[in-house]
Amino acid sequence: MHAITVNYPTDWETARLYILSDLHIGDPNTNMADIHSQIEQIKNDPNGLFILNGDLINAAVRNSVSDIYSEGASPMEQLQMAIDLFSPIKEKLIGATSGNHEDRIWKNDGIDVTKFICAQLKADDKYDPDGLLIFLRFGRRDPHGVHKKANPRVTYTIYMSHGRGGGRKEGAKAIRLADMASIVDADVYIHSHTHLPMAMVESYYRAHESSRSIEKVDKLFVNAASSVNYGGYSQKNEYKPSAMRHPVISLAGSKKFARAIL
Repeated sequence: MHAITVNYPTDWETARLYILSDLHIGDPNTNMADIHSQIEQIKNDPNGLFILNGDLINAAVRNSVSDIYSEGASPMEQLQMAIDLFSPIKEKLIGATSGNHEDRIWKNDGIDVTKFICAQLKADDKYDPDGLLIFLRFGRRDPHGVHKKANPRVTYTIYMSHGRGGGRKEGAKAIRLADMASIVDADVYIHSHTHLPMAMVESYYRAHESSRSIEKVDKLFVNAASSVNYGGYSQKNEYKPSAMRHPVISLAGSKKFARAIL
């Protein structure tokens, strides 16, 4: 498992984490206006950060379920469109992983297109194709008032993975999201792939070996939405329309507290 640490200013009172995933750039039903709106929101948020969590391009190939003859752009054009979209906000990128649509090109030709996108964004060190654990540090803990400058930064652990498989029903999608907690201990879990915007909180007891103590903590689970209008493959296979409500994760900078707003 790949883990990285990213540091942001100690005077941040909060940070907001946006999820760009399931954009499916190149699909004729992709809502480009929605994608541009998300990009602008991140760009204009002084404390905004974002992750790339897979299925950024549609990547229809001959042996995939997507229809190569109805694509709005070739895979190379889709790749360039993604780079052009993300470049203005590349300094805010804290993590990236690949999705099953990008995997089509990897399986056919051995080319990791998400890695190439990250290379163009100068973010090679923030990418892993399988999933990523991020230690996000910012702000200052504030238990001592006037001694605030000596207090450590607040650190959040965030586990992100695009996800695979799943089911049609909401319960099956929620189970896939909740199952991420069985992989690694984290404060926030981010899952995509199923196109169902969702947020839930569960409590756990975390053991601290150094102090031989336990701490009751809340874990935030977030499932991302997509930017694809209804039609085509989804309608033909009788999937439900997806709500285009993109969760934004808000993280406090003086104590550990995470919530998601849909």
